[in-house]
Amino acid sequence: MTKKPSSKSPRKQRRRIKGPIHSHKKMLKCRMDEFLHEEYGIRSLVPKKGDLVRIMRGQFRDTEGKIVGINYSKVKIYVENATTTKADGKEAQVPVHPSNLMLVKLELDDDRKRILEKKMIGMAESE
Repeated sequence: MTKKPSSKSPRKQRRRIKGPIHSHKKMLKCRMDEFLHEEYGIRSLVPKKGDLVRIMRGQFRDTEGKIVGINYSKVKIYVENATTTKADGKEAQVPVHPSNLMLVKLELDDDRKRILEKKMIGMAESE
């Protein structure tokens, strides 16, 4: 597997960040827990609402919670237990970057199962 060459030009880097929202989905990948990695043979996966994640870095380190929301345009994920209190006393979700998360338990539905099977077959063929 070869790495796709990337440009050092700031103009092209901005184009990647400000690109269409559907292309940001690739940037949302989270690594998987070692048990899930052994079970499915996949290192990372795009998280989905309802997945159980563990925060690995930052203010909420070692906190586990379900994914409440995903912001594709800002490439941020909102976790159930990662909240802060605002000045007026309301609770607000704190956005977390996907690189600071680890998937612990997957919310499996038909689409997710199909994606996992496809990736597992692809990994088996490449070996």
